[in-house]
Amino acid sequence: MDAVAPSAVELVASGLFAVALLHTFASSRFERLAHRPSPHAGLWHLLGEVEVVFGFWAMVLLVFMAAWTTPQQALTYLESRVFTEPAFIFVIMVIAASRPVLDVAGALLLGIARKLPLPHQAAYYLTVLVLGPLLGSFITEPAAMTLSAMLLRRRYFGPHTSDAFRYGTLGVLFVNISIGGTLTPFAAPPVLMVAERWGWDLSFMLQTFGWKAAVAVVCNAVGAAIRFRADLRAVALEEEALARLEVPYPVIAVHLAALLGVIVTAHHPIVFLALFLFFIGFTEAYRRWQSRLILREGLLVGFFLAGLVVLGGMQRWWLQPLIVGLDSTALYYGATMLTAFTDNAALTYLGSLVDDLDPGAKYALVAGAVTGGGLTVVANAPNPAGYAILKGSFPEGAISPIRLAAAAAVPTLVAIAAFRLLP
Repeated sequence: MDAVAPSAVELVASGLFAVALLHTFASSRFERLAHRPSPHAGLWHLLGEVEVVFGFWAMVLLVFMAAWTTPQQALTYLESRVFTEPAFIFVIMVIAASRPVLDVAGALLLGIARKLPLPHQAAYYLTVLVLGPLLGSFITEPAAMTLSAMLLRRRYFGPHTSDAFRYGTLGVLFVNISIGGTLTPFAAPPVLMVAERWGWDLSFMLQTFGWKAAVAVVCNAVGAAIRFRADLRAVALEEEALARLEVPYPVIAVHLAALLGVIVTAHHPIVFLALFLFFIGFTEAYRRWQSRLILREGLLVGFFLAGLVVLGGMQRWWLQPLIVGLDSTALYYGATMLTAFTDNAALTYLGSLVDDLDPGAKYALVAGAVTGGGLTVVANAPNPAGYAILKGSFPEGAISPIRLAAAAAVPTLVAIAAFRLLP
């Protein structure tokens, strides 16, 4: 493929993308500034919100585009972006985190956990970290991330567990969600980007990716349960409270129907947004059976992903030639590393535009993209949802990017072993 010289706007966009990544890693510093007496504490707090970072720098890019070219060209570029995924993740987060859905999910997982010959704290923990991510292959990864993160926060992310436990669990959750959606061709964003174009059906995904991902998911969860067994023994888990469903069944049925409806219409924002508005009205009508809807968290995640869409759309000039220039082995490890710095769905989408990729390169690109999906908050689209839900359980309400990457390193190595060594 012939190299094309980037435009000035593309160069600035790549520079701003790099700045946004550095800003993400420095967010905890802004949070510390926000806790000091200062007339600008509110600004520091805003800049310390990881979910705000990419949206903020995307706005800077659009202002630059309007000044460098014309406001109309900036608007044309903005309208050329597809924001279905940010809207979908916002909607699915709010519905999946509602009390009736969480109560049902908790009760079902507890019923499965009771079958395991383990102490109930460890059995439930293991069940959430295995079945939650694997459910992402059927209910979509963002819904699986929301359910798993909310259930873990309810039972395990309290003051009785250590920082090491919380970071270790977060690293396993992010990696398992990223690889756990590969059992089917329609649930994981990086797979969805290429499945139709490359003819990857359900049978292909199960035989080529799915069973390997399931092995890695189980190994990661078991490893975490063994490593943190002391923390798990300190958890007071009331089985009766988990199993009891106080919400009336008709209310549960409406919530589950709304969740299913949004999942089925995930590519039709007009439909799933209409369903969401009905859902909001229903929760107001039956407020007694609701907990607080995570509207703020969902909107912040949507803003984060929308910013990633705007900035990421200008990175094709350097990403695509890089992908084409690597053999299958280098492509796998390169995709794993690149995913840590750019959304893995954007990476596989660029690969799908290359006409001459052989089957080995296609496998390497997608496998590498999902392998590295737990290393950073930007690596996989559902990660900001888990981040928003769980960050309040960490010191100063922020998650250290360095500690997250370190916690995800071993689960990522397990995923590498599964995708590279298993036949």
